Amino acid sequence: MGERALSFRAVAAAYERYRPGYPVRLFDLVMGYAGRPVRTALEIGAGTGKATRLFARAGIAVTATEPDAAMLAELRRCVPAGVTTRRAAFEDLLPGERFGLVYVAAALHRTSPEARWSRMAALLEPGGVFASFGGPIAPADPAVDAAVRAARAPFLGATVEVNADIVVHLARRRDGS
Repeated sequence: MGERALSFRAVAAAYERYRPGYPVRLFDLVMGYAGRPVRTALEIGAGTGKATRLFARAGIAVTATEPDAAMLAELRRCVPAGVTTRRAAFEDLLPGERFGLVYVAAALHRTSPEARWSRMAALLEPGGVFASFGGPIAPADPAVDAAVRAARAPFLGATVEVNADIVVHLARRRDGS
């Protein structure tokens, strides 16, 4: 686990207090892309649970992971009963349990890129959905922007702007992955 995954420990309470939550439209977009009921979800790098609450309040059984002890304490204090919390970085999760949805809210860049996508696929049930959302990425150089879009295209099923501050990237696990 990298140091970046633990960078909020001293400001966990302030993070919870001042960081805005996610709009219901985000949930609607993810569920619309899933195209079927989602019963279980795994959140990578849950922080204080801003996104966790959005999915858990809709009746999804959420397992929220967070490597930082201070953020995990805030997460446990703030999420609805029934949310399972684990102190773990993405890289520490063991294969075996699969979920209908695996999502990352503004924390994908805090995970190690080595084997990231094969690990994500292993956590998804067949036909399951991966969602990553956070601030929009807009490289100033048009050539870099085009290269980033081209590199993502084979892996992402959809990219949707939720509002001016949130973009969601979606992909579906193909059977046999």
